[in-house]
Amino acid sequence: MTSPQIYVSFPGTARSALGFYADVFGGELSLHTYEEFGRNDGPPDAIAHGVLTGVVGLAGSDAAAGENTVLLQGVMLSLLGSAEPDVLHQWFDDLAEGGRVVDPLAAKPWGASDGQVIDRHGLHWLIGYEPAE
Repeated sequence: MTSPQIYVSFPGTARSALGFYADVFGGELSLHTYEEFGRNDGPPDAIAHGVLTGVVGLAGSDAAAGENTVLLQGVMLSLLGSAEPDVLHQWFDDLAEGGRVVDPLAAKPWGASDGQVIDRHGLHWLIGYEPAE
């Protein structure tokens, strides 16, 4: 790995959250349970480690009892220029389903298009692109 990867501690929702991101972005999802990892600090079917690989990489797990879960303040996951505009618009719309649009993905006064959305699992995304030349 050549750059940091986000790793999210979910409040018992890792399976559905990581599955949601796999549906949105595509890629390959690998999930491993507490039972598979020999852990007994949570339900056997809880996710001990999950990884989404592909165009967008994301990893996470279900937090064990007493561990902190998703709470991001002042942090956005940036997908600026990471795909063609039509793909970015689709990702934005998919992430917004069940979430909250902070700023619509649209052309801005400085010429670029961008927007922000907080998805149903609490992750804050910044998505956008520069105008075609």
